[in-house]
Amino acid sequence: MTFARWGQALGWLFGLALMHAGDAAAQGTEVVVYTGNESTLNDLAFAAFQKDTGIKVQPVAAGSGVLVKRVQTEKDRPQGDVIWGVSRSLLETNRAHFAPYRSKNHDAIPAEHRDPEMLWIGNNLHLMVILQNTKLLPEGQGPKTWADLLDPKWKGKIAFTDPANSGSAYSTATLLVQIFGGGEGGWAKATEFFRNAKILNKSSLVFQGVGQGEYPIGVSLEYAGYLWAANGAPVKVIYPADGTIAQMEGCAVIKGGPNPDGAKAFVDFINRKDVREMIFAKTFRRPARPDLDLAKLSAGVPPLAGIKMATYDEKGWTERRAESMQRIQDIIAKTR
Repeated sequence: MTFARWGQALGWLFGLALMHAGDAAAQGTEVVVYTGNESTLNDLAFAAFQKDTGIKVQPVAAGSGVLVKRVQTEKDRPQGDVIWGVSRSLLETNRAHFAPYRSKNHDAIPAEHRDPEMLWIGNNLHLMVILQNTKLLPEGQGPKTWADLLDPKWKGKIAFTDPANSGSAYSTATLLVQIFGGGEGGWAKATEFFRNAKILNKSSLVFQGVGQGEYPIGVSLEYAGYLWAANGAPVKVIYPADGTIAQMEGCAVIKGGPNPDGAKAFVDFINRKDVREMIFAKTFRRPARPDLDLAKLSAGVPPLAGIKMATYDEKGWTERRAESMQRIQDIIAKTR
């Protein structure tokens, strides 16, 4: 074959590939999911979704704060279809970037865990807890309250996520300000916590660090402790005696995304009852829908009724997010 004919053949094949790629996009065979979850859940959910619907998932995984910044940057030409694994605070403050959709599971989710204009819907309830590596720190020697974490003996031994990159870390940081009395006094005590903490870029680095024995203590999410313990790590979940909160995490259809039908299919799938049962049984994530028998699905995770819950002004901290986040970042910079 001559060089000219070889070039013609390559051009024809390239054109054919582009044509089929365009057909695939038009048929909605791929959905781009911006996910704040780690690979354990991503792999489980995306494989099940593709098997169930025939739609392949193209994941973009990062911290929730990073993901919403990407959505903001891409607002004039969205590249993602769904954002998933994001706190209520981030969903609320970025609602302008989401398209309304009434999920098939709308009525299964309590009203307090879904947007009245259907711009987002809740999937999980995350409790903020303390994780302890009992090999590095004997079980009886760990902290029992948030206030215990202010002791100078924990300096450099507490892993915590940068709140700029994590919605749950922002909630935890502001919860501490409130638990410590609020106002300037609360911020002063929260500063002592940050002085003791090792600030990490991703939530997964916190529970990995505790599970793998890099840090004796981590401030993280409830499910992560049970997941690492189930896999043999010496990790204990501590529910602080001074109270904690159950923070909703959800998903939304990105306005103007390339595959809106695929996005809606994913939103429906991820809150389906059998899917939530699978996710809880394998990853210990409490569902936002209340019609699951958690005791039957996984032993050891206590009911919410047995855990002390703190009062938390979620609406107020969401409204003050920009200024509060700036103050947190200033504290982090000052205490390094």
